[in-house]
Amino acid sequence: MFKDQVDEILQKAIRRRASDILFLPKEGQYVLKFNIMGVAREVAQLPLAYGLQIINYLKFKADMALSEHRRPQVGAYLLEDKDNKKVFGRFSSIGDFLGHESLVIRLIYQETNVNESYFFPEQLQRMQAACAQKGLILFSGPVGSGKTSTMYNLVRSLEKGQVMCIEDPVEIYEPAFLQVQVNEKAKMSYAELIKASLRHRPDVFIVGEIRDPETAQIVITAALSGHLILSTVHAQNAWGVVRRLLDLGVSPTDLQQTLQIIVYQRLLPTREGRIKALFEELGVSEIPWDKLEKVTVRQMTPEWRKKLEKCFYNKWISEETLHKYLKG
Repeated sequence: MFKDQVDEILQKAIRRRASDILFLPKEGQYVLKFNIMGVAREVAQLPLAYGLQIINYLKFKADMALSEHRRPQVGAYLLEDKDNKKVFGRFSSIGDFLGHESLVIRLIYQETNVNESYFFPEQLQRMQAACAQKGLILFSGPVGSGKTSTMYNLVRSLEKGQVMCIEDPVEIYEPAFLQVQVNEKAKMSYAELIKASLRHRPDVFIVGEIRDPETAQIVITAALSGHLILSTVHAQNAWGVVRRLLDLGVSPTDLQQTLQIIVYQRLLPTREGRIKALFEELGVSEIPWDKLEKVTVRQMTPEWRKKLEKCFYNKWISEETLHKYLKG
């Protein structure tokens, strides 16, 4: 009975194509919310004890420590929709100062028709062409903007040999790839795992994030040695990725030699009630390498505005969405 009730919550979120399921403590109870098209909507209020029971059950499923209620934890669990299609659940929990635990489940869907997930399939084709070369394919965008899904879709389309994924945590279950997870306590950092993975002779790397000088340098070294590497960098737009890597100690010469394309990604709600990805793409030949100090890192490229306005004129998005995303 209890298991059926929890399963119904999960299936209801999947049917509505929610991106997140949130169990949040509030004033002696739990509030259940679904994040749908970027808006967290309340769907139920649960008694405190019952909410905790659900959280413990889901933590058990995701192989998380049941005895820990305050420190942050992450886990994963493979779900299925009504058609038996896999939905990857990424779990994250943390406790507040009162010891009340919250749980967020990120739902990652496997799209049957990848092109239907993008406003302009030609943008994906440009990325695929870049992936046919060796070097760096870099992504930026807010948390939850679909960067990992895009990287996985790109690599699946390549039909390459050995693919090595290094993430913190692993976000998408893909049995065709060799997936390893960062564990700082066990001295398994991004940099250490990349070094160890090079001995496996992978054809392609997916690196969850370049976030420190050591990881940046080992990624550049791997790219210079002839590997294809897809990774993410925290930045507000494509130009910001260049500045961020320079700040991490990457030389302009090495970056110019290894970079193929930078992609800034956002997920926009459509008038049809779906979510689609829009990209800002910056190729290596479009970067003024001799004038990097004059690059305005907070500015989107003109192409972003053109694509966004085309989405509006084609009545794919609302005017509200147009103005909301003009600056990325």
